[in-house]
Amino acid sequence: MNDGKPNWWSRPSTAPEAARIPSPPPADDDFPLQAPRPASPAEAPQPVPAAVDLTKDGPAGEPVGAPAAPTGQDPAPAPPAVDLTKERTAAPDEHPGEPSAPVTPADVPPHDAAPTSYDDRGELQAPAPPAPQPLHAPDEYRTPPYGEPGPWAPAPPVQRPAAAVPPQAVPAPTAPVPHPQPQTVAPAPWVQYDPWGAGPTAATPAPPVRKKPGKGLALVGALLLALVTGVIGGGVGAYVERHGGLTTVELPQAEAADTGRAPESVAGIAASALPGVVTLHVSGGGGAGTGTGFVLDTKGHILTNNHVVDGAGSSGDITVTFSSGETADAELVGKDAGYDLAVVRVTGVSGLKPLPLGNSDNVRVGDPVVAIGAPFDLSNTVTSGIISAKERPITAGGEKGDGSDISYVDALQTDAPINPGNSGGPLLDSRARVIGINSAIRAAGGSGDGEGAGEQAGSIGLGFAIPINQGKRVAEELINTGKATHPVIGVSLDMQFNGDGARVGEKGKDGAPSVTPGGPAARAGLRPGDVIVRVDGQRVHNGEELIVKIRAHRPGDRLELTLKRGGREITKTLTLGSSQGT
Repeated sequence: MNDGKPNWWSRPSTAPEAARIPSPPPADDDFPLQAPRPASPAEAPQPVPAAVDLTKDGPAGEPVGAPAAPTGQDPAPAPPAVDLTKERTAAPDEHPGEPSAPVTPADVPPHDAAPTSYDDRGELQAPAPPAPQPLHAPDEYRTPPYGEPGPWAPAPPVQRPAAAVPPQAVPAPTAPVPHPQPQTVAPAPWVQYDPWGAGPTAATPAPPVRKKPGKGLALVGALLLALVTGVIGGGVGAYVERHGGLTTVELPQAEAADTGRAPESVAGIAASALPGVVTLHVSGGGGAGTGTGFVLDTKGHILTNNHVVDGAGSSGDITVTFSSGETADAELVGKDAGYDLAVVRVTGVSGLKPLPLGNSDNVRVGDPVVAIGAPFDLSNTVTSGIISAKERPITAGGEKGDGSDISYVDALQTDAPINPGNSGGPLLDSRARVIGINSAIRAAGGSGDGEGAGEQAGSIGLGFAIPINQGKRVAEELINTGKATHPVIGVSLDMQFNGDGARVGEKGKDGAPSVTPGGPAARAGLRPGDVIVRVDGQRVHNGEELIVKIRAHRPGDRLELTLKRGGREITKTLTLGSSQGT
């Protein structure tokens, strides 16, 4: 009954309703119930003879239970009766296919037994198994759907299928007469409902699952909430970025510590030397320039390069600016173009701090150095590097064209950055002592060695400084006499000689002899045409290098010269003379 309410499975159902009930799964110790197998056409019930009344005797002369012949028709021979309720056992001496013993009326089944049917060959059909009956009588007062024994009750008794009766072999009837009968469909077996069995099957489709209407709305609400949150967060972030945050920003910082540095460090050297370094501004003669100098003593003497103050002439202005920012006027004490050195003096200044002087003969290649100056008028600039080479012969100047302004320097080479404006500044060792005076740089692609060449190229790591031993001697002479002396050997050199060494010319300037009569070279026995190849054992390759090596000494020093004459080498010893510088 389908009235919109669930069907209770607590009572037997009708045949159509029972057909939709799934069979419960068999227990582990139970025999499975076999569903009735649909009968094939060959197995369909065949027409059977008229019913036999076994309670009455037939007419005289007829056996008991013989069917009655219809009126007006001859009685058809009846097939022998067979007892289908008992299993027939063949006698030991009985052979298959032989006719069996006659059947007595006692062997015929009662009238309520399954009807007997024959197939088209007249053979007896096996009766259909009896329909299963319910195990329990229906209870009209039980409460659905728990009318059946619950999980607390013992399991219902095991229902085993009835044993199938094997078909019996019977002899074919002598004259089978088919009796057409309408075929009937056996009712579907009744099935016990098992509450522990499987759920509804295809016969009872499960109700469709309905989606909760609130799930889609929740998803839409979550998306809207995320969108609104993103917009608000973006606005807050933009506000914080534009206004520097919602609170005052405090950045972490290291605590104040001791600012002292080791004396041998670059910072320690700079702190010690900066008070004694000054910046010079020179104007006059239609030009101006900037350079550097350092304090020599407490009297106000300052050492610098000649090409720094040369632009002032005899009437120019020289202004000195100290590292503290104080300024003072200075006057020229003396200068020498051959050494490219000059001394100026300031007056009325107290608290001067002279820089200690070192010894350039103790310097070795690779020693750390610090340069201080005012490159491009940037005062108090500190750079550092090492000594790249020693006794590097260089020449600087030569703008006048007559050679009177050419300087010959046996220089210290350094890779500490030196630029225009560093000229005249100190080159310091690791103990903050002056070991050189920064004078020249080699510019990339330039032909000049000094800043006076007019080139303003930056440093390429090739800087040159006058050794302080030479600078000290020249500075003392300039302070004491206003002039510097040059050591000489008394010969005129052939500067056009292309061979290896310095050659003594055949004639001197203006036709004078190339070897000065009574001079150091004449007394040592040098002749015109001799080629000097060594000075104190150091090789010289041209006339400029010979001048540099000689000027690196003081007048009165003894030198050993190795020269070539007539294809052989000879050695001469001489004492250096002196000449007045310009």
